[in-house]
Amino acid sequence: MKILARAAALSALFLSTAAIAQTAPDVAWDITADLTTEIGARPAGSEQEAKARDWAVKRLTALGFRNVRVEPFTVTGFVRGAETAELTAPYPHKLHVTALGYSAPTPKGGLKAELVYFPNLDALKAAPEGSLKGKIAFIDHAMTRTQDGSSYGPYGAARRQGPGIAASKGASGVVIRSIGTDMHRNPHTGATSWPAGTAAIPAGAVSLPDAELIARIARTGKPMTMTLVLEGKAQPDMPSGNVIAELPGRDPSLPPILIACHLDSWDLSTGAFDDAAGCGIITAAALRAQAKGQPLRTIRVLWAGAEEIGVFGGAAYARANAGQPHALAMESDFGADRVWRVRFNLSPANKPLRDKLTAALAPLGIAAGAGKANGGADVTAIIAAQKLAVIDLDQDGTRYFDLHHTPDDTLDKIDRKQLEQNVQAWTVVLEIVANEPGPISPE
Repeated sequence: MKILARAAALSALFLSTAAIAQTAPDVAWDITADLTTEIGARPAGSEQEAKARDWAVKRLTALGFRNVRVEPFTVTGFVRGAETAELTAPYPHKLHVTALGYSAPTPKGGLKAELVYFPNLDALKAAPEGSLKGKIAFIDHAMTRTQDGSSYGPYGAARRQGPGIAASKGASGVVIRSIGTDMHRNPHTGATSWPAGTAAIPAGAVSLPDAELIARIARTGKPMTMTLVLEGKAQPDMPSGNVIAELPGRDPSLPPILIACHLDSWDLSTGAFDDAAGCGIITAAALRAQAKGQPLRTIRVLWAGAEEIGVFGGAAYARANAGQPHALAMESDFGADRVWRVRFNLSPANKPLRDKLTAALAPLGIAAGAGKANGGADVTAIIAAQKLAVIDLDQDGTRYFDLHHTPDDTLDKIDRKQLEQNVQAWTVVLEIVANEPGPISPE
Protein backbone atom coordinates (compact mmCIF):
# COMPACT_ATOMS: atom_id res chain seq x y z
CA MET A 1 0.00 0.00 0.00
CA LYS A 2 2.82 2.39 0.87
CA ILE A 3 4.44 1.71 -2.50
CA LEU A 4 1.16 2.35 -4.30
CA ALA A 5 0.57 5.56 -2.35
CA ARG A 6 4.06 6.78 -3.13
CA ALA A 7 3.60 6.00 -6.81
CA ALA A 8 0.29 7.87 -6.83
CA ALA A 9 1.91 10.88 -5.16
CA LEU A 10 4.75 10.91 -7.68
CA SER A 11 2.25 10.61 -10.51
CA ALA A 12 0.25 13.54 -9.16
CA LEU A 13 3.44 15.56 -8.79
CA PHE A 14 4.41 14.84 -12.40
CA LEU A 15 0.94 15.69 -13.73
CA SER A 16 0.71 18.98 -11.83
CA THR A 17 4.19 20.03 -12.92
CA ALA A 18 3.54 18.99 -16.51
CA ALA A 19 0.28 20.93 -16.57
CA ILE A 20 2.01 24.05 -15.29
CA ALA A 21 4.80 23.74 -17.83
CA GLN A 22 2.35 23.26 -20.70
CA THR A 23 0.20 26.22 -19.73
CA ALA A 24 3.16 28.54 -19.11
CA PRO A 25 5.41 28.29 -22.18
CA ASP A 26 6.92 31.69 -21.39
CA VAL A 27 8.23 30.80 -17.94
CA ALA A 28 11.71 32.12 -18.82
CA TRP A 29 10.36 35.45 -19.99
CA ASP A 30 7.91 35.74 -17.10
CA ILE A 31 10.60 35.12 -14.49
CA THR A 32 12.94 37.63 -16.13
CA ALA A 33 10.23 40.26 -16.55
CA ASP A 34 8.62 39.83 -13.15
CA LEU A 35 11.84 39.66 -11.16
CA THR A 36 13.18 42.82 -12.79
CA THR A 37 9.83 44.60 -12.51
CA GLU A 38 8.52 43.53 -9.13
CA ILE A 39 11.86 43.50 -7.32
CA GLY A 40 14.31 45.42 -9.52
CA ALA A 41 17.95 45.78 -8.50
CA ARG A 42 19.07 43.11 -6.00
CA PRO A 43 22.44 44.04 -4.44
CA ALA A 44 24.00 41.34 -2.30
CA GLY A 45 23.03 41.64 1.35
CA SER A 46 20.39 44.29 0.72
CA GLU A 47 16.71 44.39 1.63
CA GLN A 48 15.98 44.01 -2.09
CA GLU A 49 17.95 40.79 -2.27
CA ALA A 50 15.96 39.50 0.71
CA LYS A 51 12.72 40.40 -1.07
CA ALA A 52 14.01 38.58 -4.14
CA ARG A 53 14.57 35.41 -2.10
CA ASP A 54 11.01 35.55 -0.78
CA TRP A 55 9.76 36.19 -4.31
CA ALA A 56 11.79 33.25 -5.63
CA VAL A 57 10.44 30.84 -3.02
CA LYS A 58 6.86 31.78 -3.90
CA ARG A 59 7.43 31.61 -7.65
CA LEU A 60 9.25 28.28 -7.63
CA THR A 61 6.63 26.78 -5.33
CA ALA A 62 3.83 28.00 -7.58
CA LEU A 63 5.59 26.46 -10.58
CA GLY A 64 5.47 23.03 -8.97
CA PHE A 65 8.97 22.64 -7.56
CA ARG A 66 9.45 20.68 -4.36
CA ASN A 67 11.74 21.10 -1.35
CA VAL A 68 11.90 24.85 -2.04
CA ARG A 69 14.06 26.44 0.62
CA VAL A 70 16.52 29.17 1.51
CA GLU A 71 19.99 28.33 2.79
CA PRO A 72 21.10 31.55 4.54
CA PHE A 73 24.59 32.95 5.00
CA THR A 74 26.10 36.35 5.72
CA VAL A 75 28.50 38.45 3.65
CA THR A 76 30.49 41.61 3.76
CA GLY A 77 28.50 43.65 1.29
CA PHE A 78 29.01 47.00 -0.36
CA VAL A 79 26.68 49.96 0.12
CA ARG A 80 26.92 52.66 -2.52
CA GLY A 81 27.02 56.37 -1.64
CA ALA A 82 27.40 59.62 -3.53
CA GLU A 83 29.83 59.43 -6.45
CA THR A 84 31.19 62.16 -8.72
CA ALA A 85 34.39 62.77 -10.63
CA GLU A 86 35.72 65.85 -12.34
CA LEU A 87 38.86 66.43 -14.33
CA THR A 88 40.02 69.82 -13.10
CA ALA A 89 43.18 70.33 -15.17
CA PRO A 90 44.36 70.91 -17.79
CA TYR A 91 40.76 71.12 -19.01
CA PRO A 92 37.67 70.95 -16.79
CA HIS A 93 35.35 68.01 -17.53
CA LYS A 94 32.68 66.31 -15.47
CA LEU A 95 33.04 62.55 -15.76
CA HIS A 96 30.55 59.71 -15.39
CA VAL A 97 31.90 57.52 -12.60
CA THR A 98 30.76 54.69 -10.35
CA ALA A 99 32.45 53.11 -7.36
CA LEU A 100 33.83 49.61 -7.61
CA GLY A 101 32.60 47.13 -5.04
CA TYR A 102 34.71 47.28 -1.85
CA SER A 103 36.04 50.74 -2.67
CA ALA A 104 37.00 52.76 0.40
CA PRO A 105 35.21 56.10 0.78
CA THR A 106 36.99 59.31 -0.15
CA PRO A 107 37.76 61.84 2.60
CA LYS A 108 35.10 64.36 3.49
CA GLY A 109 34.93 66.89 0.68
CA GLY A 110 36.41 64.42 -1.80
CA LEU A 111 39.89 63.53 -2.96
CA LYS A 112 41.78 66.15 -5.00
CA ALA A 113 45.02 65.00 -6.53
CA GLU A 114 47.23 64.63 -9.56
CA LEU A 115 45.98 61.99 -12.00
CA VAL A 116 48.66 59.64 -13.32
CA TYR A 117 47.81 57.79 -16.55
CA PHE A 118 48.78 54.16 -17.14
CA PRO A 119 47.96 52.72 -20.59
CA ASN A 120 47.52 49.22 -19.17
CA LEU A 121 47.89 47.13 -16.04
CA ASP A 122 51.44 46.08 -16.87
CA ALA A 123 52.51 49.73 -16.95
CA LEU A 124 51.09 50.17 -13.45
CA LYS A 125 52.89 47.06 -12.26
CA ALA A 126 56.15 48.55 -13.53
CA ALA A 127 55.74 51.81 -11.62
CA PRO A 128 58.32 52.26 -8.85
CA GLU A 129 57.26 51.55 -5.30
CA GLY A 130 55.97 54.69 -3.60
CA SER A 131 55.82 56.64 -6.86
CA LEU A 132 52.06 57.21 -6.58
CA LYS A 133 52.03 58.61 -3.06
CA GLY A 134 49.24 61.18 -2.77
CA LYS A 135 48.16 60.65 -6.39
CA ILE A 136 45.23 59.09 -8.22
CA ALA A 137 46.16 56.33 -10.67
CA PHE A 138 44.20 55.94 -13.89
CA ILE A 139 44.32 52.46 -15.48
CA ASP A 140 43.45 52.14 -19.15
CA HIS A 141 43.08 48.93 -21.20
CA ALA A 142 41.97 47.75 -24.63
CA MET A 143 39.21 45.22 -24.03
CA THR A 144 37.78 43.87 -27.28
CA ARG A 145 34.42 42.41 -28.25
CA THR A 146 34.45 38.60 -28.50
CA GLN A 147 31.77 35.97 -29.00
CA ASP A 148 32.99 33.82 -26.14
CA GLY A 149 33.80 36.65 -23.71
CA SER A 150 37.42 35.55 -23.50
CA SER A 151 38.74 39.11 -23.32
CA TYR A 152 37.05 39.60 -19.94
CA GLY A 153 39.65 37.49 -18.14
CA PRO A 154 42.81 39.39 -19.08
CA TYR A 155 41.33 42.87 -19.33
CA GLY A 156 39.09 42.45 -16.29
CA ALA A 157 42.29 42.24 -14.24
CA ALA A 158 42.43 46.04 -14.43
CA ARG A 159 39.39 46.07 -12.13
CA ARG A 160 40.02 42.98 -10.05
CA GLN A 161 43.74 43.54 -9.35
CA GLY A 162 44.49 47.07 -10.49
CA PRO A 163 43.21 49.00 -7.48
CA GLY A 164 45.16 46.78 -5.07
CA ILE A 165 48.34 47.26 -7.10
CA ALA A 166 47.83 51.02 -7.21
CA ALA A 167 47.31 51.07 -3.44
CA SER A 168 50.52 49.10 -2.91
CA LYS A 169 52.39 51.77 -4.90
CA GLY A 170 51.11 54.46 -2.54
CA ALA A 171 48.15 55.81 -4.52
CA SER A 172 45.48 57.74 -2.64
CA GLY A 173 42.83 56.70 -5.16
CA VAL A 174 42.37 54.81 -8.41
CA VAL A 175 40.09 55.15 -11.42
CA ILE A 176 39.87 52.67 -14.29
CA ARG A 177 38.41 52.58 -17.76
CA SER A 178 35.22 50.56 -17.28
CA ILE A 179 35.56 46.89 -18.14
CA GLY A 180 33.24 46.94 -21.13
CA THR A 181 32.92 47.19 -24.89
CA ASP A 182 30.24 49.83 -25.37
CA MET A 183 30.69 53.53 -26.08
CA HIS A 184 27.75 54.69 -24.01
CA ARG A 185 28.39 57.15 -21.24
CA ASN A 186 27.57 54.53 -18.63
CA PRO A 187 30.24 53.41 -16.19
CA HIS A 188 30.49 49.67 -15.40
CA THR A 189 30.75 48.66 -11.77
CA GLY A 190 32.07 45.36 -10.37
CA ALA A 191 33.98 44.14 -7.37
CA THR A 192 37.66 44.65 -6.71
CA SER A 193 39.90 43.06 -4.10
CA TRP A 194 42.66 44.16 -1.78
CA PRO A 195 45.71 41.96 -1.10
CA ALA A 196 46.41 41.02 2.49
CA GLY A 197 48.17 43.88 4.22
CA THR A 198 47.02 46.47 1.65
CA ALA A 199 44.52 49.04 2.90
CA ALA A 200 41.59 49.78 0.60
CA ILE A 201 41.56 53.12 -1.20
CA PRO A 202 38.79 54.89 -3.15
CA ALA A 203 38.33 53.01 -6.44
CA GLY A 204 36.00 53.86 -9.30
CA ALA A 205 35.38 53.31 -12.99
CA VAL A 206 34.56 55.93 -15.60
CA SER A 207 32.56 55.39 -18.77
CA LEU A 208 34.48 54.44 -21.89
CA PRO A 209 33.95 57.82 -23.63
CA ASP A 210 35.34 59.55 -20.53
CA ALA A 211 38.29 57.12 -20.50
CA GLU A 212 38.96 58.04 -24.14
CA LEU A 213 38.97 61.71 -23.13
CA ILE A 214 41.50 61.10 -20.37
CA ALA A 215 43.70 59.09 -22.74
CA ARG A 216 43.68 61.88 -25.35
CA ILE A 217 44.71 64.44 -22.78
CA ALA A 218 47.39 62.13 -21.38
CA ARG A 219 48.97 61.93 -24.84
CA THR A 220 49.51 65.71 -24.81
CA GLY A 221 51.81 65.34 -21.82
CA LYS A 222 49.98 68.05 -19.88
CA PRO A 223 49.59 67.41 -16.13
CA MET A 224 46.13 66.27 -15.09
CA THR A 225 44.30 66.70 -11.80
CA MET A 226 41.05 65.18 -10.61
CA THR A 227 38.48 65.65 -7.89
CA LEU A 228 36.91 62.33 -6.88
CA VAL A 229 33.98 61.70 -4.53
CA LEU A 230 33.10 58.08 -3.75
CA GLU A 231 31.17 57.64 -0.52
CA GLY A 232 30.29 53.95 -0.77
CA LYS A 233 31.78 51.51 1.72
CA ALA A 234 31.98 47.87 2.71
CA GLN A 235 29.50 46.68 5.32
CA PRO A 236 30.02 43.44 7.26
CA ASP A 237 27.49 40.85 8.38
CA MET A 238 24.83 41.49 5.76
CA PRO A 239 22.23 38.72 5.24
CA SER A 240 22.17 36.75 2.01
CA GLY A 241 21.18 33.26 0.98
CA ASN A 242 20.69 30.69 -1.76
CA VAL A 243 17.27 29.60 -3.00
CA ILE A 244 17.13 25.89 -3.85
CA ALA A 245 14.31 23.88 -5.39
CA GLU A 246 13.88 20.44 -6.92
CA LEU A 247 11.92 18.45 -9.43
CA PRO A 248 12.21 14.95 -7.90
CA GLY A 249 13.33 12.12 -10.15
CA ARG A 250 12.02 8.58 -10.29
CA ASP A 251 15.13 7.20 -8.61
CA PRO A 252 16.13 9.25 -5.54
CA SER A 253 19.21 7.07 -5.06
CA LEU A 254 20.85 8.62 -8.13
CA PRO A 255 22.83 11.86 -7.61
CA PRO A 256 20.94 14.90 -8.89
CA ILE A 257 21.67 17.20 -11.81
CA LEU A 258 22.53 20.68 -10.48
CA ILE A 259 21.63 23.73 -12.60
CA ALA A 260 22.42 27.25 -11.42
CA CYS A 261 22.01 30.98 -11.94
CA HIS A 262 22.42 33.90 -9.53
CA LEU A 263 19.62 35.89 -7.98
CA ASP A 264 21.51 39.03 -6.95
CA SER A 265 22.49 41.90 -9.22
CA TRP A 266 24.41 45.13 -9.05
CA ASP A 267 22.46 48.18 -7.96
CA LEU A 268 22.88 50.23 -11.13
CA SER A 269 20.16 48.38 -13.04
CA THR A 270 17.48 45.72 -12.72
CA GLY A 271 19.88 42.93 -13.71
CA ALA A 272 17.96 41.41 -16.62
CA PHE A 273 20.95 40.01 -18.54
CA ASP A 274 22.95 39.47 -15.35
CA ASP A 275 21.30 37.25 -14.25
CA ALA A 276 17.50 37.25 -14.09
CA ALA A 277 17.46 35.72 -17.58
CA GLY A 278 19.71 32.88 -16.43
CA CYS A 279 17.26 32.02 -13.66
CA GLY A 280 14.41 32.12 -16.15
CA ILE A 281 16.25 29.89 -18.64
CA ILE A 282 17.22 27.09 -16.27
CA THR A 283 13.86 27.06 -14.50
CA ALA A 284 11.82 26.95 -17.69
CA ALA A 285 14.02 24.20 -19.11
CA ALA A 286 13.71 22.08 -15.96
CA LEU A 287 9.93 22.31 -16.15
CA ARG A 288 9.87 21.41 -19.84
CA ALA A 289 12.14 18.44 -19.26
CA GLN A 290 9.82 17.28 -16.47
CA ALA A 291 6.76 17.78 -18.66
CA LYS A 292 8.15 15.35 -21.23
CA GLY A 293 8.06 12.63 -18.57
CA GLN A 294 9.35 12.53 -15.01
CA PRO A 295 13.10 12.06 -15.38
CA LEU A 296 15.15 9.37 -13.70
CA ARG A 297 17.29 11.84 -11.75
CA THR A 298 16.26 14.78 -9.63
CA ILE A 299 16.87 18.17 -11.20
CA ARG A 300 18.00 20.64 -8.56
CA VAL A 301 17.80 24.37 -9.25
CA LEU A 302 20.15 26.77 -7.46
CA TRP A 303 19.36 30.49 -7.53
CA ALA A 304 22.55 31.67 -5.84
CA GLY A 305 22.88 34.79 -3.72
CA ALA A 306 25.76 37.26 -3.45
CA GLU A 307 27.52 36.24 -6.65
CA GLU A 308 28.43 39.69 -7.84
CA ILE A 309 30.58 40.68 -4.90
CA GLY A 310 32.59 37.48 -4.63
CA VAL A 311 30.65 34.32 -5.57
CA PHE A 312 29.71 33.83 -1.93
CA GLY A 313 26.53 31.91 -2.78
CA GLY A 314 28.41 29.26 -4.72
CA ALA A 315 30.88 28.77 -1.88
CA ALA A 316 28.05 28.59 0.67
CA TYR A 317 26.22 25.99 -1.42
CA ALA A 318 29.33 23.81 -1.59
CA ARG A 319 29.75 24.00 2.19
CA ALA A 320 26.10 23.30 2.98
CA ASN A 321 25.79 20.42 0.52
CA ALA A 322 29.22 18.85 0.76
CA GLY A 323 27.79 15.60 2.09
CA GLN A 324 25.39 15.01 -0.78
CA PRO A 325 26.76 13.61 -4.05
CA HIS A 326 25.93 15.38 -7.30
CA ALA A 327 26.15 13.96 -10.82
CA LEU A 328 26.73 16.99 -13.02
CA ALA A 329 26.62 20.79 -12.77
CA MET A 330 25.66 23.51 -15.24
CA GLU A 331 25.09 27.27 -15.04
CA SER A 332 23.51 30.07 -17.09
CA ASP A 333 25.15 33.42 -16.35
CA PHE A 334 26.15 35.08 -19.60
CA GLY A 335 23.07 36.95 -20.73
CA ALA A 336 20.26 35.68 -22.94
CA ASP A 337 21.58 35.73 -26.48
CA ARG A 338 21.59 32.49 -28.44
CA VAL A 339 23.56 29.41 -27.45
CA TRP A 340 26.11 28.76 -30.19
CA ARG A 341 28.44 26.16 -28.69
CA VAL A 342 28.45 23.26 -26.26
CA ARG A 343 31.51 22.10 -24.34
CA PHE A 344 31.94 19.12 -22.07
CA ASN A 345 33.91 17.80 -19.17
CA LEU A 346 32.86 14.16 -19.39
CA SER A 347 34.91 11.01 -18.98
CA PRO A 348 35.80 8.80 -21.95
CA ALA A 349 33.29 6.29 -20.56
CA ASN A 350 30.59 8.92 -21.14
CA LYS A 351 31.41 9.31 -24.84
CA PRO A 352 28.02 7.83 -25.87
CA LEU A 353 26.32 10.45 -23.69
CA ARG A 354 28.43 13.21 -25.20
CA ASP A 355 27.67 12.02 -28.74
CA LYS A 356 23.96 11.86 -27.99
CA LEU A 357 23.97 15.41 -26.64
CA THR A 358 25.98 16.74 -29.58
CA ALA A 359 23.55 15.19 -32.07
CA ALA A 360 20.50 16.47 -30.21
CA LEU A 361 21.82 20.06 -30.09
CA ALA A 362 22.90 20.22 -33.73
CA PRO A 363 19.40 21.07 -35.07
CA LEU A 364 19.45 24.18 -32.87
CA GLY A 365 22.62 25.40 -34.57
CA ILE A 366 24.80 24.46 -31.62
CA ALA A 367 28.15 22.82 -32.36
CA ALA A 368 30.52 21.00 -30.02
CA GLY A 369 33.56 23.13 -29.21
CA ALA A 370 37.08 22.40 -28.11
CA GLY A 371 38.24 23.06 -24.58
CA LYS A 372 36.95 21.76 -21.28
CA ALA A 373 33.67 22.97 -19.77
CA ASN A 374 34.04 24.80 -16.43
CA GLY A 375 30.42 25.29 -15.36
CA GLY A 376 30.39 28.93 -14.27
CA ALA A 377 31.05 30.84 -11.08
CA ASP A 378 28.31 29.58 -8.78
CA VAL A 379 29.01 25.88 -9.38
CA THR A 380 32.80 26.13 -9.38
CA ALA A 381 33.16 25.27 -5.69
CA ILE A 382 30.94 22.18 -5.74
CA ILE A 383 32.53 21.00 -9.00
CA ALA A 384 35.98 21.25 -7.45
CA ALA A 385 34.92 19.67 -4.15
CA GLN A 386 33.22 16.65 -5.72
CA LYS A 387 35.03 16.46 -9.08
CA LEU A 388 31.80 16.70 -11.05
CA ALA A 389 31.04 16.32 -14.73
CA VAL A 390 30.19 19.62 -16.43
CA ILE A 391 28.37 20.80 -19.55
CA ASP A 392 28.59 24.40 -20.77
CA LEU A 393 25.98 25.83 -23.13
CA ASP A 394 27.92 28.87 -24.34
CA GLN A 395 25.86 31.93 -25.18
CA ASP A 396 26.84 34.54 -27.74
CA GLY A 397 28.63 37.21 -25.73
CA THR A 398 29.20 39.69 -28.55
CA ARG A 399 27.13 42.41 -26.87
CA TYR A 400 27.25 41.13 -23.30
CA PHE A 401 29.94 43.55 -22.14
CA ASP A 402 28.04 46.49 -23.57
CA LEU A 403 25.51 45.89 -20.79
CA HIS A 404 27.45 44.10 -18.05
CA HIS A 405 27.26 45.88 -14.66
CA THR A 406 25.78 49.06 -16.18
CA PRO A 407 22.50 50.99 -15.86
CA ASP A 408 21.61 49.57 -19.30
CA ASP A 409 21.10 46.00 -18.07
CA THR A 410 17.32 46.14 -18.33
CA LEU A 411 14.51 43.97 -19.65
CA ASP A 412 14.23 45.70 -23.01
CA LYS A 413 17.64 44.26 -23.95
CA ILE A 414 16.30 40.69 -23.85
CA ASP A 415 15.53 39.24 -27.28
CA ARG A 416 12.64 36.84 -26.70
CA LYS A 417 13.48 34.60 -29.65
CA GLN A 418 17.05 34.16 -28.45
CA LEU A 419 15.82 33.58 -24.91
CA GLU A 420 13.57 30.82 -26.21
CA GLN A 421 16.47 29.21 -28.08
CA ASN A 422 18.36 29.08 -24.76
CA VAL A 423 15.44 27.30 -23.12
CA GLN A 424 15.22 24.81 -25.97
CA ALA A 425 18.94 24.03 -25.71
CA TRP A 426 18.80 23.57 -21.95
CA THR A 427 15.68 21.42 -22.25
CA VAL A 428 17.38 19.10 -24.75
CA VAL A 429 20.35 18.64 -22.42
CA LEU A 430 18.27 18.10 -19.29
CA GLU A 431 16.00 15.56 -20.97
CA ILE A 432 19.07 13.49 -21.79
CA VAL A 433 21.32 13.86 -18.74
CA ALA A 434 18.51 13.60 -16.20
CA ASN A 435 17.57 10.25 -17.77
CA GLU A 436 21.11 8.86 -17.87
CA PRO A 437 21.05 5.73 -15.68
CA GLY A 438 24.78 5.08 -15.53
CA PRO A 439 27.59 6.99 -13.84
CA ILE A 440 28.28 10.52 -15.09
CA SER A 441 31.84 11.57 -14.39
CA PRO A 442 34.46 14.11 -15.54
CA GLU A 443 37.70 13.48 -17.43
